[in-house]
Amino acid sequence: MRRKSRIPGREECLKILLEEGVNSNVLRHVLKVEEVARDIAGRVESKGYDVDEELVTAGALLHDVGRSVTHDVSHGVVGGRIVRRRNLDERLARIVERHVGGGISREEAVELKLGSLSLVPETLEEKIVCYADKLVDGDRRVEFPETLKYFKEKLGAEHPAIKRLEDLDAFFKETLLEKEQGNPL
Repeated sequence: MRRKSRIPGREECLKILLEEGVNSNVLRHVLKVEEVARDIAGRVESKGYDVDEELVTAGALLHDVGRSVTHDVSHGVVGGRIVRRRNLDERLARIVERHVGGGISREEAVELKLGSLSLVPETLEEKIVCYADKLVDGDRRVEFPETLKYFKEKLGAEHPAIKRLEDLDAFFKETLLEKEQGNPL
């Protein structure tokens, strides 16, 4: 009989990262992403949205668990496999898979040999973790324009991922966090 999937707490997430062998740079990064993701989740909740904070915390901490194996674009898919192998919640596996860039379309996933599933964030929790990751460079909080500039230089200004990143930014700024003065994302 298969164990029921679950969401690990913060300490267990940190233990998983160490057991899987992520390096200290990745550990510092995920801790900063957790901090930013929790802030965004709280601000989103204050606008009346229902956010699973436990899922956001675990997703932020484990989003780069696949970097224990690879640092290329496949680290999200690899991380999703690690989460499933550990019988953790499927929603957590999807957060891990869908955090790369602004998400990866089904067509791009096939081209990149990542499988044939859409890896674009869909749920609020997936979007929060994906966006928080884009607001952290290493263990340093950055503004979104810095991240967008990086991706434009890396992928080209016309790459479809650029529009997904811009849409993700607009989703949080215009829809959820509008009119917050003096407290930029």
